[in-house]
Amino acid sequence: MKEVYPIIISKEKDSYFVDIPDFGIATQGDSILNCIEMARDAIGLTGITLEDQGKEISKATISINKETKEDIVTYVDIDFSEYRKRNDNKTVKKNCTIPNWLNKKAEEQGINFSRTLTEALMEKLGE
Repeated sequence: MKEVYPIIISKEKDSYFVDIPDFGIATQGDSILNCIEMARDAIGLTGITLEDQGKEISKATISINKETKEDIVTYVDIDFSEYRKRNDNKTVKKNCTIPNWLNKKAEEQGINFSRTLTEALMEKLGE
């Protein structure tokens, strides 16, 4: 699911503060570019966490009010599916059944079953 969310960037003494109102979260950065990257990461992480909890991801607000005239209001795009692929690397245990002769041959050659299955699934799924 792709979405675009507004953020408010405020200059602090030696850095920038980033408010992400649609999620009630904030982050910070040392440059405008870094702020946008940090905001995208915070939104992505919050979004997939909400999905994992069975909750709905917030829809984007159309307009935002600036706190001061120096604040920067901009938008950050996020593809939650793509973010999950790149960042959700927790592993899950799967049992599978293979012929005994194949198991013995693979063990003799020191093949890592988990890595092999992961690579085969990624190839099969075109990932």
